[in-house]
Amino acid sequence: MPSPQHIHIADFDYHLPDERIAKYPLPRRDHSKLLVYRHGHLSEDRFYNLPRYIGSGELMVFNNTKVIQARLHFHKLTGALIEIFCLEPHTPLDYQLSFATTRRVTWTCLIGNLKKWKDGKLERVIEVGGRSLTLTAERTGLSGTGHEVAFDWGDDSVTFSEVLEAIGELPIPPYLNRRTEASDLTTYQTVYSKIKGSVAAPTAGLHFTPEVLQALDEGGIERNEVTLHVGAGTFRPVKSAEIGDHEMHAEWIGVERQSIERLLAHGGRCIAVGTTSVRTLESLYYLGVMVHRRPDLHPDHLCVPQWMPYEEDGEAEALTPADALSELLSYMDRHGLPVLHASTRIIIAPGYRYHIVKAIVTNFHQPRSTLLLLVCALIGTAWKEAYDYALAHDFRFLSYGDSCFLEP
Repeated sequence: MPSPQHIHIADFDYHLPDERIAKYPLPRRDHSKLLVYRHGHLSEDRFYNLPRYIGSGELMVFNNTKVIQARLHFHKLTGALIEIFCLEPHTPLDYQLSFATTRRVTWTCLIGNLKKWKDGKLERVIEVGGRSLTLTAERTGLSGTGHEVAFDWGDDSVTFSEVLEAIGELPIPPYLNRRTEASDLTTYQTVYSKIKGSVAAPTAGLHFTPEVLQALDEGGIERNEVTLHVGAGTFRPVKSAEIGDHEMHAEWIGVERQSIERLLAHGGRCIAVGTTSVRTLESLYYLGVMVHRRPDLHPDHLCVPQWMPYEEDGEAEALTPADALSELLSYMDRHGLPVLHASTRIIIAPGYRYHIVKAIVTNFHQPRSTLLLLVCALIGTAWKEAYDYALAHDFRFLSYGDSCFLEP
């Protein structure tokens, strides 16, 4: 597979006027526009008609992650406002364990107004379930590009999940240029969200309603779920001229054994809902390659490197999708894993050959983003035609905007 490292991100730019960015969702999720690109032809429809474009017997895969109320605000005695943005758990490292932990946890965080918080603890009195507690935050170290922050509330009956729900703010995308509102608590979650951990929504899923899901079921279309916790890096623009100098952020994935079995039953091929599902599914292929190479690899070391798909020796392309998924199932059996947990830094760019994903439901993405590279890898330079059409026909862009169904 040719390396995309010398691709110029300037080739993936387009003019997006601010007024075309949807600041709020439509009153009815499934009434958003749907741009359909199928086998080289463009058309438009409404999202509630999506099931018409998917054949009976197909498998669709959804990301069931749930956005957490990850922004916490503290005031210093001087009056300075400090914002702590919880990115991912540090101690305990597991998301679900961290949310269920009482008394004290440590998270990797971004800190707003850092220059005003040199050292010491921040304190805030909070109300959780009718009880008054004192929550403290203390910087304990550095972790990558973030800071390790220990939160302590000294109560064995209150979990960190309850602390976040009591005082946390839902982190809507920065390009909306507005504060989080009460309505976002509902509209910025998919109707099938389950597993807490994301700091951004898998936005392609925001268009689905119970009615659309029912129509998929009635059409004989099978639904499956995976989990990828979306990190703040999803909003990070590519600042380097060539993408080879861009470092992809790590994101955590979780896939149940039965989900891999369903994929295998469909020949290892499916339709992905959202770029996060795409990244998860394509990472599964390379995780299968990884455990094929190293059958005794420890589960803690399951991580797909950014450039693994573009290795020159060609070995990574030797397995079929079914082979790779079978390798994963055998690995899970050997290690007694009901759920496969891993991280991925995979970058999907022009030149990439899709293994598991054959079509995508997705939103319109920011200029100069790695997500545009992912779309181009699927449908080639037709992404320009699709985006030009959308701009000329009043489509709404980004997280709360309209959607696409892309099938090469």
